Amino acid sequence: MVDMSNLSEIDIDLEEEMAWIQAGATLGHLYYEIAKKSRVHAFPGGICYTTGSGGLISGGGLGSLMRKFGLAADNVIDAHVMDAKGRILDRKSMGEDFFWAIRGGGGSSFGIILAWKLKLVHVPEKVSVFRVHRMLGENTINLLQQWEHTAYLLPRGVQFRHRFLQEPVINCTERPCLKKECHEVPWIGSVLFLYNKRVDESLEVLLDNSVPVYKLLQGTSDFVKTPIPEKGWKMIQRLLLEEERPMIILDPLGGRIDEFSETELPFPHRKGNLYNIQHLVNWDDNSESVSSKKIKWMRKFYREMEPFVANSPRTAYINYRDLDFGTNQEDYSYSKAKMWGEKYFKRFERALVLERSPPYIVKKQFGFQRGRSLASFTMQLPRKVKFMDFRRCTPGVGAGGIIGGGGLGPLTKFGLAGDECCRCSRDEC
Repeated sequence: MVDMSNLSEIDIDLEEEMAWIQAGATLGHLYYEIAKKSRVHAFPGGICYTTGSGGLISGGGLGSLMRKFGLAADNVIDAHVMDAKGRILDRKSMGEDFFWAIRGGGGSSFGIILAWKLKLVHVPEKVSVFRVHRMLGENTINLLQQWEHTAYLLPRGVQFRHRFLQEPVINCTERPCLKKECHEVPWIGSVLFLYNKRVDESLEVLLDNSVPVYKLLQGTSDFVKTPIPEKGWKMIQRLLLEEERPMIILDPLGGRIDEFSETELPFPHRKGNLYNIQHLVNWDDNSESVSSKKIKWMRKFYREMEPFVANSPRTAYINYRDLDFGTNQEDYSYSKAKMWGEKYFKRFERALVLERSPPYIVKKQFGFQRGRSLASFTMQLPRKVKFMDFRRCTPGVGAGGIIGGGGLGPLTKFGLAGDECCRCSRDEC
């Protein structure tokens, strides 16, 4: 583990409308520096501004401006990365495949990300933010179903987020079960508002790196492709009432996100996804009995959500680390572990490369996403690799299609390209 907190310098260039930000700086620090210099510039990062910029961007980066400007990773121009040999690489020296991988593939997989060069975006001098509180009942379920059908289609400048949590029951006989808040503020005021701060609070709060969250928190995430029917929302309502401190958060997609193909970056959750959903539970007592009860409820909720969310594979957002991520069971294997690659990156393929080192042939494995061409794949191979097991002459052909069709080529001495693809039952792969 590397402590990046002291790598926190930020250089804003308004003339070029860009910023260099070291990976240890928090999003709050970045937002603070932008706001100090301009009322009409912003960066489409995450809502939780205590999050480190390096991790947020390397996982894709959902946020309140994503429907207007795309993910945080969609707005990266360059990066500085230290590789395993201690070399500091920029976009040109690392190559486009490496640069592609760090923008959504998880930064810790490829080296140490030291800094990002970011594109700043234009925002109005004033934006509107609002919050509406309602009890989760029949009328609210009707509103949610309308939201599902329309939120991803709204104008790009509209981000209509839902959050559900257990709160004390309001006596509706004495006052309406509806509370409204609406403010017209600079963009930086919306940053504060969405993190449950006052819109007029001092900007210095953005520099506070402490994380005001619960002592213990577990959760999972999903993407939703078709609207959840009424019976699904009633199931959600029933489960929320079973638990003391549950929370679910719905973030609509669409807009600018849909304009990128799902292979543009490792983050594949683009067009066809209506919204992302987080399911969470928190507690204070770390005793085994209480923790087991909370986690049991979380697993039950996740299991009962399965019919209503994206499937084949069931997908998730890599920056929302799932409940069981990183755990091994007694019968762990590649075929079981690869489900995480499928959840986070949707199409997780593997290929074999032959390395000729007479008198031996050594098999090595490389990961890639379908949609990448053979030429782009060969660019990332070590120089000493002599033969590619795709056995195909035409480098512009897509790897997924070639393997899917078998894959004839000049190295049929070794069989077809498809013969050497790892299968789920071949754990030695």
